[in-house]
Amino acid sequence: MHEHTADEQSVDEQSVDEQRRMSTDDDRAHAPAVEGPDPVPGTVHPWRRYVALGDSFTEGIGDPLPQAPGGHRGWADRVADALAETAPHFAYANLAVRGRLLARILDEQVEPALALQPDLITLSAGGNDVIRPGADPDALAARLAPALARLTDSGATVVLFTGVDVAFSPVFRSIRGRVAIYNEHLRVLAARTGARIADQWGLTAVHDARLWSADRLHLNELGHREIARMVLGVLGVATTIPPAEPGPRVPVPWRSARVDDLVWARDYFAPWVVRRLRGTSSGDHVRPKRPRF
Repeated sequence: MHEHTADEQSVDEQSVDEQRRMSTDDDRAHAPAVEGPDPVPGTVHPWRRYVALGDSFTEGIGDPLPQAPGGHRGWADRVADALAETAPHFAYANLAVRGRLLARILDEQVEPALALQPDLITLSAGGNDVIRPGADPDALAARLAPALARLTDSGATVVLFTGVDVAFSPVFRSIRGRVAIYNEHLRVLAARTGARIADQWGLTAVHDARLWSADRLHLNELGHREIARMVLGVLGVATTIPPAEPGPRVPVPWRSARVDDLVWARDYFAPWVVRRLRGTSSGDHVRPKRPRF
């Protein structure tokens, strides 16, 4: 057996150390960003061209504002406003359309987004798929993977959203496991591509039903504000957006709660089922509210 000399052992140890260092550097390059110290208000950030991709969540449904493009504001508009505060000539486009499934988001929004040459992209896609009976989170992730790689390969910072932990919701509690599986895929894809994760699953503030609109599917103004705060935190940008404070809980009598359930079923759930049966979508005739800079 060959015995290593002291010099050979030193070279071997240096080689191992170098391999470990290179591996660590590579892991850091592809890992999602980790929150650091609290950002300082007024700090200049590097982004100048932001494009938001997605469905009703990113369009801002649930947060109506008549004077806003499309009649809704939402978290993405709030993020853009905050980024524009310290970035002269900041540009913002929002290609999201309500009701869009993952495939249509990727087919219709990715290339137009890249044509705008953004340096910041947010992508929330798959939520409308996951809530459908029989949805396959593995297949959704496989469909998303090449599109996400294309976005990150452009050099833009990409922020990817996990789904909300729906344990608090009587309407969606049954699909909690499906959401969790899809989220795990998203985390793997983010680590692989260098995308950053906006973790709605861990955002406990939105587990409060008072941050959701009457349709129980979309966040209200308070909820959208919380998402904006989270995204800015992921980017390391300070914000003056106040946290949601829905106030003290008011007990709801059992009979009143059941009446609310019936009204919700009539006004929101039944129309949703009819659209599924007809193969239509709430966004069939809707155009992106901010298709260009």
